[in-house]
Amino acid sequence: MDLFSDEVKLLTAGLDPVEALTALASRFPGKVIFSSSFGWEDQVISHMIFENNLDIKVFTLETGRLFPETYYVWNRTMERYGKTIHAYYPQHELVEEMVTKKGPSSFYESVENRKECCYIRKIEPLKRALQGNDIWITGIRAEQSANRQFMDNVEWDEANNLIKYHPIFSWSLDKVKEYIRQYNIPYNPLHDRGFPSIGCMPCTRSVAEGEDFRAGRWWWEDQSKKECGLHEVEKQD
Repeated sequence: MDLFSDEVKLLTAGLDPVEALTALASRFPGKVIFSSSFGWEDQVISHMIFENNLDIKVFTLETGRLFPETYYVWNRTMERYGKTIHAYYPQHELVEEMVTKKGPSSFYESVENRKECCYIRKIEPLKRALQGNDIWITGIRAEQSANRQFMDNVEWDEANNLIKYHPIFSWSLDKVKEYIRQYNIPYNPLHDRGFPSIGCMPCTRSVAEGEDFRAGRWWWEDQSKKECGLHEVEKQD
């Protein structure tokens, strides 16, 4: 699918994020989708989509373990823009089986258990959400982790059989924050309490000044890799 990736790279080359999103929505009508977890970056992109009435479906993964503050900003976003945010839930049979067999906090017990929980609550619903689309928009930035520095702003996602496009890939966190201030965009109040990266409540803690950006995610595991599988990449030598 290199030709498909090349087409998207050419289409978006030299464009700012809004221009690029507009071009993609026009070129792939009804086939562009954006995943939001209501963090800083995702709120920026949601603003771009909603304010410009772009033909891009916005969705979120409702894992059932989100922070109350995440639900707050979800609701505030819908109120602010008057737009639809589609919710994708895990299959209840899989959740029931996992919790019945292993209890509600099995993810703390092993990496295998944690990945099982992530798969049931996030990966499987994501695959359903992405099905039938051509372009997946994300809020990934290069500086968020070492692994992500080996990514590009346009990628072919083999697992989901579509293109991933990261419109603010080169932005710094300061630029993200400034954009939010400039347009008075609703954001998760946990960011002001030391949570740069926000996921499920049992798996996320605040980080101290100077700690790695993703140190608060799955902090009980090896710190060398901080991905749940949604955007996992390997270093290419």
